Amino acid sequence: MIKELQLRVEPRFAASEQALKETVSRNCAVDVRTITAVRVLKRSIDARQRTVFVNLTLRVFINEQPSEQEFTSIDYHSVDGKPAAVVVGAGPGGLFAALRLIELGIRPIVVERGKNVRDRKVDIAQISRTHKVDPESNYSFGEGGAGAYSDGKLYTRSKKRGNTDRILNIFCQHGASPTILSDAHPHIGTDKLPRVIENMRNTIINCGGEVHFETRMTGFLIEGDHVAGIQAVHGSEELVFRGPVILATGHSARDVYRYLNDSRIEIEAKGIAVGCRLEHPSQLIDQIQYHSRAGRGKWLPAAEYSFVTQVDGRGVYSFCMCPGGFVVPAASGPQQIVVNGMSPSGRNSRWSNSGMVVETRVEDVCTSDEELKDPLVMMRFQEKLEHDCWQAGNMRQTAPSQRMTDFVNGRVSFDLPETSYSPGLISSPLHFWMPKFVTDRLKQGFLQFGRSSHGFLTDQAAMIAVETRTSAPVRIIRNNETLQHVRLEGLFPCGEGAGYAGGIVSAGVDGERCAESLAQYMNAIR
Repeated sequence: MIKELQLRVEPRFAASEQALKETVSRNCAVDVRTITAVRVLKRSIDARQRTVFVNLTLRVFINEQPSEQEFTSIDYHSVDGKPAAVVVGAGPGGLFAALRLIELGIRPIVVERGKNVRDRKVDIAQISRTHKVDPESNYSFGEGGAGAYSDGKLYTRSKKRGNTDRILNIFCQHGASPTILSDAHPHIGTDKLPRVIENMRNTIINCGGEVHFETRMTGFLIEGDHVAGIQAVHGSEELVFRGPVILATGHSARDVYRYLNDSRIEIEAKGIAVGCRLEHPSQLIDQIQYHSRAGRGKWLPAAEYSFVTQVDGRGVYSFCMCPGGFVVPAASGPQQIVVNGMSPSGRNSRWSNSGMVVETRVEDVCTSDEELKDPLVMMRFQEKLEHDCWQAGNMRQTAPSQRMTDFVNGRVSFDLPETSYSPGLISSPLHFWMPKFVTDRLKQGFLQFGRSSHGFLTDQAAMIAVETRTSAPVRIIRNNETLQHVRLEGLFPCGEGAGYAGGIVSAGVDGERCAESLAQYMNAIR
């Protein structure tokens, strides 16, 4: 017999399969020895009250063994000799586009400017050691995209855009833990995601697709009113790849944005969010969120939080919260400092961090009508702020920082808390040199968050500047129905870099949608 039920239990009763079997036995009045397996279909933590509960949806197998695997697999068949399409970028948008193309009988040619996911790890480590950033291999560029070494969180609110469960199942098929199918806020972890990405690449290659690393797109092959491929360089070698193009280059490929603008390929400026990384001791966040001096205790994971408010007509909110994680140097070029957060799968560091950002619209940064018409105005704003941060950091990757309470009170921090940010921190008056429309709203936001969550506003927390890459500063304009560029047929702007996604899962969803639209386009022109 198979039975599904919902339970609300204390954390210790949800800690293991054996504990769950005993809990089910008590709640359903069945002999625990007859329960052969318990699968968790959904799991979430309710920490709103002083007593913390775990909400569970379970599938219980009584006197029979589960026959099916925990995730749904897809059969990928060979596409050798099939028509080709070019996928620019091997982040989640590009990888999921390539896999979907294989399903649809199209041979993907994936072109990635950075290195494979293992080799780029070496270049990322060098940023902390030498304070130098390889502009082609860093936290933003390389196989897996910006998410590969910045946490691997899979939570998204974009279910209206497509089948997010399908994306999670494909991750499981390529080696992710099936727990991502049940957790309310699924998370693979920076330590485990590279293996999953490698397996996805191997599927593409084994099916007859191509993956070219350290190969940077330099332009499109434009024939009449359609895109017929791309031009690229690999070292000193010039290459041409032919086929319709899915452009999934991510939110930091500023050379691509400049190329589009210079080529008069329609793009527009898009609002972003700007602020800092806010880092607390993880034990303090556990104590606050779980309403206990003991913190998370033996049975609970590192605590998460989510804050949002409105200040003077703009949103102020937490972003990409990393419990038990690290703050990392995420610049993608020289003379810039950008910070991001990541967590290993165990989420077991001594710190927890989150982006704390202010909604920033185009009109907030423009001083003239001419700037309002500039499609790159938000990108230029990002660049200036990141360069200012680099100068404030002594022209190294040493990040400017300030204690949270000092920032709110307009004081210089004479010392700083211990940090996870490995290149190091330098005390800096963020309230003085960051844009006033950002700092004023952040101060008010912090005061509100401190009132709603006692202990959150503290001198134990460090603000680490600057967080600017929350989303793309540009939208590449496409037709809402065909997903092709509004003027150039055969060009499918995709994912976060094109302005149509926000995170790993939504980028994967958009990648699949672009692949499906490309297949329809190819069928129509044959």
